Amino acid sequence: MDRVIIINIAYIVSAALFIYGLKELSSPATARRGNFISSIGMLIAVIVTLLSKGIVEFQWILLGIVVGGIIGAFAARIVGMTAMPELVALFNGFGGLASLFVGWAALSGKGITTFSIVTIFLSILIGGVTFTGSVIAWGKLSGKLNGKPVLFTGQQIFNTFLMVAIVACGVLFALEPANLNYLYAIIALSFIFGIMFVIPIGGGDMPVVISLLNSYSGLAACAAGFAINNLLLIVAGSLVGASGIILTQIMCKAMNRSLSNVLFSGFGSPKQAKGEIEGTVKPITAEDAYYILEAASSVLIVPGYGMAVAQAQHVVKELQQLLEKNGAEVVYGVHPVAGRMPGHMNVLLAEADVSYDLLMEMDAVNPRMENFDVAIVIGANDVVNPAAREDESSPLYGMPIIDVDKARTVFVLKRSMASGFAGVENPLFFKENTRMLFGDAKESISQVIREFGD
Repeated sequence: MDRVIIINIAYIVSAALFIYGLKELSSPATARRGNFISSIGMLIAVIVTLLSKGIVEFQWILLGIVVGGIIGAFAARIVGMTAMPELVALFNGFGGLASLFVGWAALSGKGITTFSIVTIFLSILIGGVTFTGSVIAWGKLSGKLNGKPVLFTGQQIFNTFLMVAIVACGVLFALEPANLNYLYAIIALSFIFGIMFVIPIGGGDMPVVISLLNSYSGLAACAAGFAINNLLLIVAGSLVGASGIILTQIMCKAMNRSLSNVLFSGFGSPKQAKGEIEGTVKPITAEDAYYILEAASSVLIVPGYGMAVAQAQHVVKELQQLLEKNGAEVVYGVHPVAGRMPGHMNVLLAEADVSYDLLMEMDAVNPRMENFDVAIVIGANDVVNPAAREDESSPLYGMPIIDVDKARTVFVLKRSMASGFAGVENPLFFKENTRMLFGDAKESISQVIREFGD
């Protein structure tokens, strides 16, 4: 069989595995299998691409595989689930940086055309923006940078001049591709633009930013595919770019906000802070919580970032089993933007081997809310804030939430009365049916579990 035909067949197989793997990633029950299938497709793609280019000296490639594999395995073992969002942000960034280097390397190829120059420019530009933007997102998520939006006078004017400079350098680069000064200028400007793109966005919007940067990394890879004339890289980049945009739109819809509002509103800035809500907080002890839960016939658990910080997912599963053994129905209400990245809570609960059948979306639990005897909120804040439904002056107003305040009794597990990541006070804490169980979520739930055992 002709060598070109074999290569094309292998590319088609790889593309099919990418698409099928992406479909499997849409469900927690099949996500692990989807990831494995997609990785097989990528392995086939890499091997076939190397063979098709006639590369026979693989020592550097093998060294890269070994070093990258060690770094990946090391990161997978030592990075905790609380740090997973910032790790994903870094992965997005390095994907963009790789596309930047591919576009840069394509300049040394033969037969450079105007179309090639344009795609090289795009791969470098989008890759650079993705890299530095992801680094800033990593810093905000990890707490190494302030999570508040960074705004300054003349910021929009500066960004406008920045974009004009990028376009101007791109045109000059297209006219004189041999002049590497224009290339260096594009790289530097793309890095600056990536920083300016993310710093005005508050930490509460980082899940959307991660999805968007994931899409950008795919678009950068797609442009790099055009630059080196690799069809499979174009397909893979397009899939990542499209899926990232779709996920971004889903998350914006979950917050009832447009993408432009997320990117340019400076949500969570100090000028949007509200005064403290007047009312009486009703704290309870683990023993009090036990007596209420022991009599409950239906319980809703709403996980949030506090569960990730406390690493409480395993004791939550243990509490679930005790409640079920006591005759109660237990389900989990998972908000689309709970945590610090898309699917964060799903991953945590899967780690604790919580059945996927018990995970319910917001639209499924809200109609049943009045029938739940107890709703347990573990570290979630903004996604259960009734101000989003009741207070038109709240920055959260209009955002769809899990209506836990409509349950018969609400337990809120928090370390303190501090506001959530969006910096908005939560009137839920002062509702008549709300009880606050203060302390580390893992320890608080462990105390309740011990009460069941006594």
